[in-house]
Amino acid sequence: MSQSKGKAGFGSGGFNPSGKDRPMSHPELADYSRPNAAVIASQNDAFRRFACLGIAPDQPIQGRLVVTQSLIEAGDGFVTEAVQATGAFDTFEPENDPAGWHDFGAVTIRGETVFWKVDLYEADSDFRYGAEAPDNPETTMRVLTVMMARDW
Repeated sequence: MSQSKGKAGFGSGGFNPSGKDRPMSHPELADYSRPNAAVIASQNDAFRRFACLGIAPDQPIQGRLVVTQSLIEAGDGFVTEAVQATGAFDTFEPENDPAGWHDFGAVTIRGETVFWKVDLYEADSDFRYGAEAPDNPETTMRVLTVMMARDW
C-alpha cells in the first residue's frame, strides 16, 4: 500500500486541480490607484451645497437628497433647518473625517443631533454597487441622507 501526500489536487501550494505537487501561480493584481480624497471631498461639498442650499457646482454632479421619516415628523420647519445646516457644514477634522472625503457630519437643530451621510454608487447600478471610481463625477451617483442621530 503506497502512502499519499493527501487528496489529489491538494499539494503544498493550495488547491491545484492538476493533482501535481507544485505551487499555484497567482496573476498579478491589476494596477490599483487610490481615489483622490481631495477631489472626492470637493465633489461631496459641492453636491451637498447644491442639494441643500441651491448653490450650483462648477461641474455637474449626479445625486439625490433623502431625508428620513423621523426628520419630517420633528415638526414645522425642522427639515428645512436641518438641510440648510447640512449644506453649511464645514467643520471637517481628522477626528470626524478620517478618510478626508467629507462624507459624514453632525449638526444640532433645536437640541436634536442630526447626522448626514454621503454614499457613493456606480451611476448605472440602481444603487446596488459602490462607486468604482468615486472621484469621477460622470460615473458616480451620490446619495445624501439627512437623518436624526437616533435613526442611525
